[in-house]
Amino acid sequence: MRRAPLPEQLTTGSFSLRASDKAGVSRTRTAANDLVTVSRGIRVPVRSAAAGAAALRAYTDLDDTSILASVSAAHVWGAPLPSTCSGDWRIHLARRRGFSFPRRSNVVGHVLSFLPDEVVEYDGVRVTSPARTWLDLASVLAVQDLVAVGDYLVCSHGQGFPHPREALCGIGELRGVISRHCGMRGVKRAREAVELVRVGADSAPETYMRLALIDAGLPEPVLNHVLLDRWGLPSLWPDAAYPRWGIALQYDGGHHSEPEQHLRDIERQDRTLAVGWLEVRIGKQHLEGDRPAVVRKVREALQSRGWTRDGR
Repeated sequence: MRRAPLPEQLTTGSFSLRASDKAGVSRTRTAANDLVTVSRGIRVPVRSAAAGAAALRAYTDLDDTSILASVSAAHVWGAPLPSTCSGDWRIHLARRRGFSFPRRSNVVGHVLSFLPDEVVEYDGVRVTSPARTWLDLASVLAVQDLVAVGDYLVCSHGQGFPHPREALCGIGELRGVISRHCGMRGVKRAREAVELVRVGADSAPETYMRLALIDAGLPEPVLNHVLLDRWGLPSLWPDAAYPRWGIALQYDGGHHSEPEQHLRDIERQDRTLAVGWLEVRIGKQHLEGDRPAVVRKVREALQSRGWTRDGR
């Protein structure tokens, strides 16, 4: 006997029996072997490749009080997490104080206090806002990782960039959520981290690069700097820059080893030299260890352009 097809909205990710009941799907159909029971009352189609909000939406559809929080909320927002957390695919589910503690298979339950603007609906799920998610992560992340998440959330690029980008929240919102939860676990770490969050870092390695330079006592590089060509038109968008000394920092991720990208990198370096700037290319290996090599590379570049430790 051929199975009845599921309504389209139930095929794109996880769904709750509450949702399938509303859609008129029988319990016999939701017990079929083309669906996987991942938790009590939650089904996922066997061939589903859903990720992010689509994979988690059933958990907030179970009732009207459940909210994705902490690491799960960070996954929904696409925030970069360190390896200690990025592989944690347990569901972090919260309810407001006064409701029962969430308890079910593969769920980490939380009972938290939320202000009205700290819970939003995004892509069909109830989730903590970007700023509140960042604050919740302060209890589980190291400062530099919390800065990387903050950089990701506030990152924006204007229309003059090849890929304009809007921030998920502003630094002011991060400061605001800290001020509203002074006694919360991790708030001291959040206060330290927010002072280091900057607008313009596209990836966590770019954040770690900047922090390593600051920690070593080197000048803080500028983000979102645009180099103009001889006709005054936007030509280059370095990951970080020292305009005073004419130095562009470029972080080369794994994809930079691909032949086509390698040729584009050579062209970019030639254009950098053409406007009188020096390009310093940084790889993953330059960020590793207690004394990362990026510090030496950038210090030597700065000194070659006349920088001295006293700032002259």
